[in-house]
Amino acid sequence: MRVVVVEDEAGIASFVSQGLEAAGYLPVVATTGAEGLAEGLDPATALVVLDLGLPDIGGDEVLAALRRRRPDLPVIVLTASTGVPERVRLLDAGADDYVTKPFSFAELLARVRARLRPGQQPTASVLTVGDLTVDLTRRTATRGDVTVDLSAREFALLEVLARHPGQVLSQQQLLDRVWGYDFDPGSNVVEVYVAYLRRKLGADLVQTVRGAGYRLPA
Repeated sequence: MRVVVVEDEAGIASFVSQGLEAAGYLPVVATTGAEGLAEGLDPATALVVLDLGLPDIGGDEVLAALRRRRPDLPVIVLTASTGVPERVRLLDAGADDYVTKPFSFAELLARVRARLRPGQQPTASVLTVGDLTVDLTRRTATRGDVTVDLSAREFALLEVLARHPGQVLSQQQLLDRVWGYDFDPGSNVVEVYVAYLRRKLGADLVQTVRGAGYRLPA
């Protein structure tokens, strides 16, 4: 994956670039804000590591421009500030994460890996499985010519299943991804919400694989 490092201090840029390359990424170093913005807007770029203290365009301005034109691009900011107000300001301005200087490369690499996990990367805004269409932007589900209203939890469950057509997902996997915390092992909440989806979108929509879990037919 192509990772752009926007850093004008040669020692830090080289340190980060060499570490990323050793970890299997394709690093590209930009030493100015203008160069960093251009590289960040390249569709091949998967993530940007952005220093704020740049010689031409400020890092804040680069961040704002990236957010306007590539809102889903992960950006990790390098900052010398350890104060809470500054970190809050950076996150509110659109940074996905930050690392304070001086930093260990192991910490930065862990944050890069976290932001580039499959679930964290930009995804298609519409999922299509057979005659089912799930619009992630409008938060709507359509089967055939019929669009139905789903609750937030129903939609979240359908989205997880639609991202893995043909794959059996266990009850625990669905609990983790949709509800986000552990339920009583005896809880039937997944079964209840699967029934809701079947009632609204068709009894044949979600298949039960006895003893294993649920899936959407591929």
